[in-house]
Amino acid sequence: MKFSTRELVTMAVFGALWGGIEISLGSVLHAIKLPLTGLSLTAIGLLIALIGRLFVPRRGSTFFIGVIATVLKLFSIGNILIGPMIGILTEALVAELILDIFPKPTRLSFMLAVAGGSLWTLIQPFVTGLLIFGRTLLPIWLDMVDQGSRLFGLGSQAALWIVLALVLLYLAVGAVAGWLAWSLGQMVSVRLRGHSPTTV
Repeated sequence: MKFSTRELVTMAVFGALWGGIEISLGSVLHAIKLPLTGLSLTAIGLLIALIGRLFVPRRGSTFFIGVIATVLKLFSIGNILIGPMIGILTEALVAELILDIFPKPTRLSFMLAVAGGSLWTLIQPFVTGLLIFGRTLLPIWLDMVDQGSRLFGLGSQAALWIVLALVLLYLAVGAVAGWLAWSLGQMVSVRLRGHSPTTV
């Protein structure tokens, strides 16, 4: 699918915004070791990407925005970049695949897209840890349970409940971010264009 020059520029702008958030805010959050940093960055990044989707409501636009953000992630401070870069690219791909199920953008599609991308953040360590970093599944599972145990104040013996709570949390945060992306995108479009993109 070919995009017009205007569409390419628009997607590049939103991709740069997502990449800028990853470079700036991401570095700060990782430095202070804030809990759920990955989820926070995913929700914000996909929120930006989906607002971009409203301005370029065509198949592939969300993934293209993610590609731009991934390239910009190369300029982040730090040595470990492959994991976050795979994360950004895959989050954009998951969101794109979910959006493409719907014939046109809707609030529900946005909520499901960001929820799906956010859930990938929880799943990714199992994939990249096993295939790229050579880790075994047990330490990754224990890391997840330990994170959830500290977050929810539950003992590690409640591992299944902890993981279920994490899944629900990631889906809920993603759904809220998708809802906000739809609302903010409508608002921005009205201010810039004088009408909502869904009426075009």
